[in-house]
Amino acid sequence: MLYQIISLLLEVATGVLGGACLLRLYMQYQRIPMSARSGNPLGRFLFALTDWLVLPLRRVVPALGRWDLASLVAAYLLLLVQFLLLWLLAGAGGGLFAVPILAAFGLVRLAISGLTGLVIVFAVLSWVQTRSALSDLIERLCAPPLTPIRRLLPLVGGIDLSPLVLLVLLQIASIALGHLQALALLAT
Repeated sequence: MLYQIISLLLEVATGVLGGACLLRLYMQYQRIPMSARSGNPLGRFLFALTDWLVLPLRRVVPALGRWDLASLVAAYLLLLVQFLLLWLLAGAGGGLFAVPILAAFGLVRLAISGLTGLVIVFAVLSWVQTRSALSDLIERLCAPPLTPIRRLLPLVGGIDLSPLVLLVLLQIASIALGHLQALALLAT
């Protein structure tokens, strides 16, 4: 029971912090202004939540073009620590080599979950038709993965089904990721 509670708390903490690092990475790639002067409350929140980890990493991990690799490494390190702590709590038996593999798959799973959440929020906000800085931001974040689907799928009765298609594709990716993770762990 204690292991399950600690596992849940670690998953929540790394999910929030790692997700914030990945969202920071994606927003910087999309060139979305995140400074206090930009009026973007989400950007300020992400900076406040992740600066303690990302800024020191930037000294040793350079950016690659528009990709802020320090944010990506920060998210990976958080997941690595999570799985290492769980491994230690489980008795620290064999299988330490699986920890970096689990962290890598966890990072991809976190990205899929984060995008799934963004698309769900985008879909709900599109039904309500509220115009706010946050809805515009979420629309801008969701546009890149939705655009290719919109090119292939016409409106059906004036309704945009591309978010639904993207959600199905993300669920398929999540299932495939689970199988790939199982195969990678069996191979090691």
